[in-house]
Amino acid sequence: MQRNTRQRQAIKSVIERADRPLSPQEIHEAAAREAEGLGLATVYRTIKGLVEAGELTPVDVPGEPPRYEPGGKDHHHHFHCTRCGRVFEVEDCPGRLRDLAPPGFRVEGHHLTLYGVCAECAGA
Repeated sequence: MQRNTRQRQAIKSVIERADRPLSPQEIHEAAAREAEGLGLATVYRTIKGLVEAGELTPVDVPGEPPRYEPGGKDHHHHFHCTRCGRVFEVEDCPGRLRDLAPPGFRVEGHHLTLYGVCAECAGA
């Protein structure tokens, strides 16, 4: 069990306030404003502990390092901006993806990532 230090609280606060999954570097950059002297190694250690405790969930985007979001969220998908690299949540799910599987196959889950340009980058 990790101690609830000022640095750990800053990391958790940044993740909770974010409206999208964050990379360790994004977490570090934002949390370092709240906890002076916060090191990237501390961010990685804290992320590992929070994932093990079920408080964080890794978000895997093919070909990219994982991002992290609060654990326990309902099923959802993600959008990856190919211009700025940020990842955003997509609340909807097309569902019925099991119908795409070959006959006789049993789908046990799915992960869907949309790719394109986010609203901020499209407006630039």
